[in-house]
Amino acid sequence: MPEQPDTPPESLPAAAVPLSIDRELGQLRRRIIREATTAVDMLETSLRAMWMLDVETAREVRRGEKKVDIEEVKIEAECLRLLTLRHPFGTDFRFITFCLKVNTDIERVADHAASIAKITYRLAELENLPAWPRSLTELGERLPVLCHRLLRAVLDQDAQSARELVVADEVIDALDKRLFSEIHEMIGRHPEQAEAGLWMYRVGRELERVGDLMCNIAEDVVYWVTGEIIRHEKVILPES
Repeated sequence: MPEQPDTPPESLPAAAVPLSIDRELGQLRRRIIREATTAVDMLETSLRAMWMLDVETAREVRRGEKKVDIEEVKIEAECLRLLTLRHPFGTDFRFITFCLKVNTDIERVADHAASIAKITYRLAELENLPAWPRSLTELGERLPVLCHRLLRAVLDQDAQSARELVVADEVIDALDKRLFSEIHEMIGRHPEQAEAGLWMYRVGRELERVGDLMCNIAEDVVYWVTGEIIRHEKVILPES
């Protein structure tokens, strides 16, 4: 019986043709960007719900948290599969380790968004809610902008922009400290507003932690793009 020729790869079913590592990494990149975009959308929505005391929208944010949790596990599994089976090196290796690290940070951003949504329930129950502290509104304005700038740095593989975002985290920390002073002063003048003040300060702490996570991711962008580890470097604020 004559020997049958091998079936050419182009005639195999699509599922039987293995993807190149470049295509697999491209798919992983798109997944991590989608996950990050979802988490940032949750943060922005939770803040809008809080400013408006919109409990129903806050509930929607909390319902979305589970989707991010599920995707985090799937992305981690994919990263481990690629490390095990593909034996990447150089930039490919750094990118996969970048995804492993920031995947967890992104899930935590979604957690903080859900926490702000829960605080909205408590604030909506209070009567005669005081005005929002200026430092809190500024935190709420700055953080989403910081998140979107970071997403752009990831998309562009822009290490310089990522370095600038590490410095921006110092501004977030300063606002958090100012919020503490504002809340302390408010409660001193109006003790009956203590509960509202404490919940507002809790929101500030959630936002400050998101700022820390953005800083961590920005540092990891620098590592991915350049191979340089910049954690714990002294941060010098630009002169005003």
